[in-house]
Amino acid sequence: MLSPVKVIVVGAGSRGETYSDFASIHPDRLQVVGIADPRLFARKKLQECHNVPEENVFDDWHCIAEREKFADAVFICTPDRLHKEPAVALARKGYHILLEKPMAVTLEDCTEIAETCIQTGVILAVCHVLQYDPFIRKIKVLIDSGAIGDVIHIQHFEPVGFYHFAHSFVRGNWRNEAESSFALLAKSCHDLDLINHWAGKRRCIKVSSFGSLNHFQKENKPPGAASRCLDCSVETDCAYSAKKIYLDRVKKGWVRWPVSVVCRNSIPDIESVTEALKTGPYGRCVYECDNDVCSNQVVNMEFEGGLTASFSMVAFTEEICLRKTSIQGSKGEVTYDGHEIKVFDFLTQISTKHTVDLSVPGSFSKGGHGIADYHLVDAFVSAVANGNPLMIQSGPKETLASHRLVFEAERSRLENRVVMCATEHD
Repeated sequence: MLSPVKVIVVGAGSRGETYSDFASIHPDRLQVVGIADPRLFARKKLQECHNVPEENVFDDWHCIAEREKFADAVFICTPDRLHKEPAVALARKGYHILLEKPMAVTLEDCTEIAETCIQTGVILAVCHVLQYDPFIRKIKVLIDSGAIGDVIHIQHFEPVGFYHFAHSFVRGNWRNEAESSFALLAKSCHDLDLINHWAGKRRCIKVSSFGSLNHFQKENKPPGAASRCLDCSVETDCAYSAKKIYLDRVKKGWVRWPVSVVCRNSIPDIESVTEALKTGPYGRCVYECDNDVCSNQVVNMEFEGGLTASFSMVAFTEEICLRKTSIQGSKGEVTYDGHEIKVFDFLTQISTKHTVDLSVPGSFSKGGHGIADYHLVDAFVSAVANGNPLMIQSGPKETLASHRLVFEAERSRLENRVVMCATEHD
């Protein structure tokens, strides 16, 4: 039997906590042996959960880099702009890397991370969790099996969700490009990665993109609205009310996302959430925040061989991140509505439904992309334990290629022109 993979969690927030839950379910396969996070509450919470010794708990990841290597791998779940330095430094120490997406916020930093991992021979798995979703993997199997013939066109849609966007991209950590990154990178690098994945060996040769910030702007603030939702006389008529999104949920006993994010230094309850909404960023009026990232964006792509693809992201939806995809081929069509996959065969004119196994253990089964999260960590742990990077869905070169596509799409939007895509050697 293989020994458990020993991991250090760098960034003990929502994602670090989620990925490390794998160790609670499979202690024979994964052990959390170290934690680094500047927030006392976050690191203490994770320390107690995994019984991590005090000498391996740090308020700064640099302490890990300065010590002798004491684990097999690291989960890097720091804010977007704090990915590159720990990823490069810890790869050079010989740690295998599970890195939260995006890799980094500039193409130069992404390239340095990928090249460092290749040069040092460590496994790099960037958390493009959708590649590990059973439905998404089934679509790839169908394409590769020739079920729809040659792929001609891919159409992919991401409904972000009205309150999810308000939480993360108006009030939250990804609201401001200077503090985090642009929306296509922060939210939708998943999706361009998927399109690149489905395109197979065909390289994207040109891209165009359009998008902007809508609605969440000062000029749309309702008359009489206050700067904070708890003080607002028109809050009852606002779909984006922080009281509705957070306080009403915790009153019903809901303490998971997004409520869990609001209270950084305590367990969420009515009192702590109320205080957070009075003083913290999540209680602000959505029309008075310092947000500047796109609320809606489209990306059009042409790949080698004439394959075309279109991606749309929009904030203003009922459904939250329940992607929808249709892929047209020379022999048939695959459609996915977020719940089931259908393949229509042009010759027989028969539509066939395809099912997948969605069962996963523990907290990973509780909605969101937890199922994909589980399979991501499962693959990474297996890859590290067996010394086999082929056990993850995409390595540094493939991940860098899809990130490059994201940066080129955003360049198209900013420069208002079609961008001819560079090769990895340019």
